Amino acid sequence: MKFEIKKGKIKSAIRLVAYGAEGIGKSTFASQFPDPLFIDIEGGTKQLDIARLPSPETWRDLMEEIDAVIAEPEICQTLVIDTIDRAETLLTNHLLNEGGVDSIEKYGGGYGKGYTALQERMQKDFLNRMDRVIAKGVNVVLLAHAQMRKLESPDEPPYDRWELKVSKKVAPIVKEWADILLFMNYDVVIVEENGRNKAKGKAKRKMHANHRPTYDAKNRYGLPDDMELSFEPLKEIYAGTVPVRKETTYWAVDTPTDGIVEDNDGEDVRDALAREIVKNGRTVLEVEAWLVATGRLAPGGHLEDLSGTAAESMLNNIETLLAQIGGKK
Repeated sequence: MKFEIKKGKIKSAIRLVAYGAEGIGKSTFASQFPDPLFIDIEGGTKQLDIARLPSPETWRDLMEEIDAVIAEPEICQTLVIDTIDRAETLLTNHLLNEGGVDSIEKYGGGYGKGYTALQERMQKDFLNRMDRVIAKGVNVVLLAHAQMRKLESPDEPPYDRWELKVSKKVAPIVKEWADILLFMNYDVVIVEENGRNKAKGKAKRKMHANHRPTYDAKNRYGLPDDMELSFEPLKEIYAGTVPVRKETTYWAVDTPTDGIVEDNDGEDVRDALAREIVKNGRTVLEVEAWLVATGRLAPGGHLEDLSGTAAESMLNNIETLLAQIGGKK
């Protein structure tokens, strides 16, 4: 079997998360990225001249739209999710229906199990799918609102800081996932007049790329902290990242190949299966549900959990597989 050995910098699509106050221009900012395709969960981009998929009404709708991009990645160079806090709301509603409860605190019998389920499903269902989009050479931009939380430390007086407007267990995995985490806010000058603090001058919109005590931010590209709120400061980073180029050297390595399925074009057989499912007018979630119901996947399993041999067999017999599932959508 041959392994890829890559030397030097690897050109790759980029994971970016941007969050800020309402109306600051997050969606307009994302519209400046290379060939963006929006999944507008909030319905707040009506005034923008952009390409968009239908606004998903359920968590299942959202997963199906992401799967469509994975199956046909050439439809865009950047996938924009607007916003992840609204995506979390869809997941929350999905879990409430799944658990037959009216509050996330009651899910699974309570004791924080609902928030743990939110974290696990956001990672497995959502962020893992985003990684599959990235693997296809498509940039991902996740937009979010900001909220202020009070941080209390045993060594310091409590103070307010800006954070992602998602639940406490979901925020850390989103921040860890991102290559770039941008905080967007207005740059306001405060002056004292007659014993009172007042904002002076026209507030400029800024984005910040490095962590500060008052907000979360990070980047892996040496970006400065204070930048104008536009795509311009990021242009050099994104130049040449899409599509992923196969600039690799192949070395022959003597390894066992039993149970390993290798596609001639280097495409993972599970991704090829997902593409064929969508091409035949079905959805990945529909097939996954059938595989779980028939014991071919464990509860909560996904196509990527299939063995290479099983996925290849399904791919080679795709028409038979879909006929067995029945009930064409």
